[in-house]
Amino acid sequence: MRKHASQFRIPLLLVALILAITLLAAPIAVEAQTSRIPRIGVLSPGSLGPSRPLDAFREGLRGHGYVEGQSIIIEYRFDDARPERLPDLAAELVRLKVDIIVTVNTPASQAARNATKTIPIVFTFVADPSSLVASLGRPGGNITGLTTLGAELSPKRLELMKEALPGLSRVAYLWATGNPMVPQFFKEMKQAGPRLGIELQSLGVQKADDLPHALKAAAAKHAGALFVWEDALLQPHRVRILELAATHRLPTASQYREFAEAGGLLSYGPNLTEHFHRAALYVDRILKGAKPGDLPVEQPSKYELVVNTKTARTLNLTIPQSLLGRADQVLN
Repeated sequence: MRKHASQFRIPLLLVALILAITLLAAPIAVEAQTSRIPRIGVLSPGSLGPSRPLDAFREGLRGHGYVEGQSIIIEYRFDDARPERLPDLAAELVRLKVDIIVTVNTPASQAARNATKTIPIVFTFVADPSSLVASLGRPGGNITGLTTLGAELSPKRLELMKEALPGLSRVAYLWATGNPMVPQFFKEMKQAGPRLGIELQSLGVQKADDLPHALKAAAAKHAGALFVWEDALLQPHRVRILELAATHRLPTASQYREFAEAGGLLSYGPNLTEHFHRAALYVDRILKGAKPGDLPVEQPSKYELVVNTKTARTLNLTIPQSLLGRADQVLN
């Protein structure tokens, strides 16, 4: 019997060692099975292509340690200039069970909010979030994000146009009629007109093909300048709008610096690159356990004035030094 016991001693020790290793490895195996790469859905107007805002968003994610395709997956859904597709695209992201939906503009945000009450939503590029959240301080529900707060800036933009063009008495206001927020912004600017001696002309367009007719209408009414409310419809046609305005010798202004960089006379508004960069912070906080409804909606901390003096020279305009001295950037 002793002989048989000695024969089995080493195998029994081996079995015990294997069992111990298995027990130690079990938690690691469970963790490997339960861990997963976060999946972010991006719901946006337009189409897939070069995008400074989305580049800024991805850069922001990298700053928080996320690398697209490695430590985070991004599912992009674009409406290809057909906003009626947004509800279906939002539902598709919900079916994919993404961890967070990042939305770009108000219609995309509304579509996502209607599609889910549980998946966290981070909205961006929203001028007036009152239709999306209970309050800026405590949004509530599954949604929060960043606002560009556009309406109250409209009088200031008209004041800057008047300062740049002292003899200005009529401004044409180009906007997309499918954008439900713009009428309020137009109203705000129009109300500021009388004290500045400026009359506003509304130029609503439904599609890009309407642009030549709209600019002709502005010229026919002897508009002295053109304000362009850039949104998902008009922003992709920025260059075309500037070309048409140049044909009619119309100085132009808008809310984003990219417009002035492309050849507009001036712009005044939030920095979109910073705006989308900050959206990554919200994604990071939610992935780490924060509830979106408890995260305050972020408002711009600064508005930038950009003046393009090269465009001014092309139009034989002299921008007052008082305005140039206050500009955040002067493009020569």
